[in-house]
Amino acid sequence: MKLIAKLLVAASSVAFASSSLAADPFKIGLIVPLTGPFASTGKQIEAAARLYIQEHGDTIGDRPVQLIVKDDGGLQPETTKRLAQELVVKDDVDVLAGFGLTPLAFAAAPIATQAKKPMVVMAAATSSIVEKSPYIVRTSQTVPQIAAPLAEWAAKPESGIKKVITLITDYGPGHDAEKAFVKKFEEKGGEIMDSLRVPLQNPDFAPFIQRIRDSKPDAMFVFVPSGPGISLMKQYDEKGLAEAGIQLIGMGDVLDDDLLPSMGPEALGIVTSQHYSAAHDSDLNRQYVAGFKELTNNSMRPNFMSVGGYDGMHLIYEAVKKAGTDASGDEIVEAMKGMSWESPRGPISIDPETRDIIQNVYIRRSEMIDGEIYNVEFDKIEQFKDPGL
Repeated sequence: MKLIAKLLVAASSVAFASSSLAADPFKIGLIVPLTGPFASTGKQIEAAARLYIQEHGDTIGDRPVQLIVKDDGGLQPETTKRLAQELVVKDDVDVLAGFGLTPLAFAAAPIATQAKKPMVVMAAATSSIVEKSPYIVRTSQTVPQIAAPLAEWAAKPESGIKKVITLITDYGPGHDAEKAFVKKFEEKGGEIMDSLRVPLQNPDFAPFIQRIRDSKPDAMFVFVPSGPGISLMKQYDEKGLAEAGIQLIGMGDVLDDDLLPSMGPEALGIVTSQHYSAAHDSDLNRQYVAGFKELTNNSMRPNFMSVGGYDGMHLIYEAVKKAGTDASGDEIVEAMKGMSWESPRGPISIDPETRDIIQNVYIRRSEMIDGEIYNVEFDKIEQFKDPGL
């Protein structure tokens, strides 16, 4: 009897050890800007990630999910790299995620490669990001993917746009936006009169907008990262470009859904391209918007950055379920390739060859709905891949 008792104790000890091991948390290290000029990006992504956990549970299989959030300030790649190293070495995360801007994603890529950790890029949008590590998978967008469809729309006779000046922020995504728009617009017979670039940090748009007014194009194409759009729209209005007949068209960052409630009538009637609008007409999106607003106490409207975070969490959850909760980083990335699902933005998938996102791109016009400005979709290009440059 004593022997049996000892065996039972030993067996229970082994079972306890096994259950403890199985219960080790699945750690997701989320690196986003929560302070500085791009704080909106980080706050949107973090809120969306927490909403996904709230809606879909805080476990994957038998492992509790632990979201470890780090603020990189959005400006210094060295900070992002250090945080990624700390998350891998000290926190032993299973997945790295977030990355608000391209230089920051570039900085973390070698860490993901060395540690063999999946790295889900939820925001940064330069085309070449996925080439920096075989462990990178993107759930946001690429800039050419969004810019090229707008150029195609602008070149249509009904748009009334024949001559354009481009105004972009002087960093990777801005260069991609300029290149993609110019290439497609000129292919369709349009004329680019000039290409202007403003600094990433502390931009002053006024002198550039004055040059555009003096040059009298039919339209100005703009790309600025999410955040500076309020300042640009105010200066566009103050310089009287709309009255001068110069249309403002651009990628959706300039009329970010998170910023639109702070803008005045100068933001009405602007045509932009983007993969998501809070006004997207689907039941799934209406549920998403309601849940997001409730989670944030109505302090934020979900924007295109938020769905990158929400869908990034979905990708992680489903890949781990498919590969197994004890899967290696390589196995999780392999499970992510080719995945497809219905998002609040519409149908999306991960290209199995490039690990980049395939999605609808919408052409929208800003309109007043129930006393608030929204980007209302009126055209779309379905299941559009990054076109490359």
